[in-house]
Amino acid sequence: MAKKEKKKKHNRRHFIDRSLRISIGLGLAGLGSFLIKKSISKEYVWQLDPEKCIQCGRCATSCVLTPSAVKCFHVYDMCGYCDLCGGYFRPETKKLTTAAENQLCPTSAIVRKFVEEPFFEYDIVEELCNGCGKCVKGCGAFGNGSLQLQVNHRLCVNCNECAIARDCPADAYQRVPMDDPYTFSGYRNKENKS
Repeated sequence: MAKKEKKKKHNRRHFIDRSLRISIGLGLAGLGSFLIKKSISKEYVWQLDPEKCIQCGRCATSCVLTPSAVKCFHVYDMCGYCDLCGGYFRPETKKLTTAAENQLCPTSAIVRKFVEEPFFEYDIVEELCNGCGKCVKGCGAFGNGSLQLQVNHRLCVNCNECAIARDCPADAYQRVPMDDPYTFSGYRNKENKS
């Protein structure tokens, strides 16, 4: 009988020891998978900080894509819908016509539409925009800055080392969480614009 009792105690002790080891192992495995999942799920994308951008034109020439994944975005909430838009017309324009020689954009990517006297709406044709920043510079110099450059994440291949970020003289590029990919100067956009 002493042998059975000893075996019983041994089995009980063995059972408790084994249960604790399994519980600790499962806990560590769960914690490890949680941490791995958290680090993987937090994807980052490239973002252009419009406050730092100097519209140097390198976004159009340094991107690995042709045309560049950097596009002009129009922040309509900031726009004055001006008749004389500094982002649309060349500074020396004498007549306010939509003729190519009067347009600041070299690819005619900005479309001007009449709203009502004296207001016009300006839309960006994404396929034509090459990200040169000429319209952004003009809008900032003579307007309220509603035209802004930003990385279009539908087009960007999200290179590990962005060629534009490497060439940017203003250090305006940074990696940000994918859930907040767009920042615009003077206006915080939480929606994913494309």
